[in-house]
Amino acid sequence: MTLGETKGIILFTKDYKEKDKLVKIFTESFGKLMFFVKGAHRKNNPIGPAILPFTEAVYIGDFREDGLSFLNGSKEIFPLRVIQEDIFINAYATYILNLVDAAIEDRTYDPNLYHFVQQALALLNENKDAEIITNIFEIQLLSRFGITPEWRHCSVCQETRGKFDYSSKYSGVLCERHWHLDEHRYHADPRAVHFIRLFSAISYDKVQDINVKTETKTAIRKTIDELYDEYVGINLKSKKFIDQMKSWEDTLKLPKREKKGEEDDKTIS
Repeated sequence: MTLGETKGIILFTKDYKEKDKLVKIFTESFGKLMFFVKGAHRKNNPIGPAILPFTEAVYIGDFREDGLSFLNGSKEIFPLRVIQEDIFINAYATYILNLVDAAIEDRTYDPNLYHFVQQALALLNENKDAEIITNIFEIQLLSRFGITPEWRHCSVCQETRGKFDYSSKYSGVLCERHWHLDEHRYHADPRAVHFIRLFSAISYDKVQDINVKTETKTAIRKTIDELYDEYVGINLKSKKFIDQMKSWEDTLKLPKREKKGEEDDKTIS
C-alpha cells in the first residue's frame, strides 16, 4: 500500500451497492487502478466532482498493489466541459479511454501513454477535429498492443515518396513499384495511407489545424478498421456507437461543426 497523491484521468465509473461507486482511474504514477469510493452518491460528497466522467484531477488515497485502492480526497479538479456536453465529442473521448483500458494491464506504469491521453483529450476539449485526433491515437496506440508496422518507408526498397499501400505480408507499407509482390495487400486509398503514415509519427504538440475531406476521412477509417480487425481484434461498444452515429450525426450536429472536414485535404502543420 502506498499513501500519497497522483494526477489521474477518469476512465469509467460504475455503481456499487446503493451508495458507493467503483471508479477506474488512469493515474500518472501507478497506471490504471480501480478505486472504491464510499458514499459516492451522497449529496455534497466533496469527492463527487472529481469522479465525474471526463475529469482530470490530483487524487489522494491508498494506492494498492492488489485488490481495490481507496480514494480519500482530490484537488486541482479539471472537468473537460466540452467533452462532457457534446455527444459527438463525448463518443470519441469514450472510445479513446476504452482503447487505453484495453491496451495495457492494470498497474502498468506508463507515463508516456498517460500524457498522450491527456493531450488527446485536451485537443478534443478544444473542439479540434475529433475524428483525426482519434485516428492519430489509434495508429500510435498500436505499439501498446505489440503491433509495430513499418510506416516510414517501403518495406522492400525504403522508398519514402509516392503512393503506398499496406501489406500484412511485409508488416508495413509498400511503394507502388512493389505492389505486385503482395496481391493480398489492403488495396487502400493512397490518400488514406498517406495520412496514416503521417499520423504514425506526428506529435499532438504540432497539430495546429486539420482539414481533411469527408471522403478521405472515410477511407482512413476503413483502413484503420482493417488494421484493428486484423491485429487487435477487440470489439468495443464505444466504437460501434461511433459507427452508428454517422447515420444520424448530420441531423443533430451543432451548426458550428457542420463544415468540419469539407475543405480540401491539407498537410497538418
